Amino acid sequence: MIEKGFAEKFARDWIESWNSHDLDRILSHYSDQFEMSSPKIIQIAGEPSGTLKGKRAVGSYWRKALELIPDLRFELVTTLIGVGSITLYYKSAGGQLAAEVFYFGPDHKVFKAYAHYSLK
Repeated sequence: MIEKGFAEKFARDWIESWNSHDLDRILSHYSDQFEMSSPKIIQIAGEPSGTLKGKRAVGSYWRKALELIPDLRFELVTTLIGVGSITLYYKSAGGQLAAEVFYFGPDHKVFKAYAHYSLK
């Protein structure tokens, strides 16, 4: 089970990292073998599967996203705790609601994440 203190710290730092637009700080939350799935990967990275594998590939995608949305800002709505995972529910670019599920390894680094976005 994820501990409340860890979840709160992760959520706060993750949101602050994105709002700082500091890619190295953002990537510090993830393992090198990190795998990310998101509908935005299809749109921004042009990857039809919606999944990228490896911190380098995900970092390239996020760099492009930060360039495309220079005023990107996230606002945390709530944090949900699971067994080995955390879900952050937040407001994304343009106020779109998003939920991201993070799976953690024993090193407390994210090894897999799934992003979900509200229908517009």
